[in-house]
Amino acid sequence: MTPPEITDSHCHLDFPDFEGHLDQIIADAAAAGVTRMVTICTKLRHEPQVRAIAEAYAPVFYAAGTHPMSAASEPLATTDHLITLSKHKKFVGIGETGLDYHYTSDSAEIQQQSLRIHIAAARETGLPLIIHARAADDDMARILAEEYENGAYTCVMHCFSSSRALAHAALDLGFYLSMSGIAAFPKSQELRDIFASAPVDRILVETDAPYLAPPPHRGRRNEPAYTAHTAARSAEVFGLDYAEFAAQTQTNFDRLFSKATHDTVGP
Repeated sequence: MTPPEITDSHCHLDFPDFEGHLDQIIADAAAAGVTRMVTICTKLRHEPQVRAIAEAYAPVFYAAGTHPMSAASEPLATTDHLITLSKHKKFVGIGETGLDYHYTSDSAEIQQQSLRIHIAAARETGLPLIIHARAADDDMARILAEEYENGAYTCVMHCFSSSRALAHAALDLGFYLSMSGIAAFPKSQELRDIFASAPVDRILVETDAPYLAPPPHRGRRNEPAYTAHTAARSAEVFGLDYAEFAAQTQTNFDRLFSKATHDTVGP
């Protein structure tokens, strides 16, 4: 029986964990029903390699930005550069960007500057902003709202594992929350409760591969095929069967990442 189609909205296929294995990774994803994936460039100097993966594999799209943990060590992105990159037919999002004060709070100021540059690019291109947020909830909510007042933009809170307050601040702006393998961990009931309070039409699923593999693969290399495990657990959160939830997340992804629909980019 063919599994329901689903999309891994955030993975890192350029990371060394996948080197020499991409053919098999893409085939395994397809066998699990994962018909699309968005591979994320976290340092703009690596954009050519990430782009090449998207060009080589029909199911793969890509986004690019400067990860907040690299904001102080990488050249500051420019809005013009991000806009230029966005013209590629398989470039579908801006980021990941955001704030991470867990390990890199000393670079908070440059992280905030970088975030605002990426937001400006998302606003200008109409592509969704991809946000990484950790231990920075108050600043994140404030900046997202301030910038939205300067002009609307769309956004997904990738691998969401922050507070209920930040979740609802993002939802109030019309943004999306993405469920990663963390949402399937046995001890993540509080996080599942936060997701359960969100509208199901604002939910995406992802792996963040090679990180955060869901059960039964926890502790091993994650890969796009495992989106199905996270989605199966996530469906329970919303009281839906797997096929219903998969279809809903596909609709959500198509709405937010409209450039990545099958209709707009052929095989």
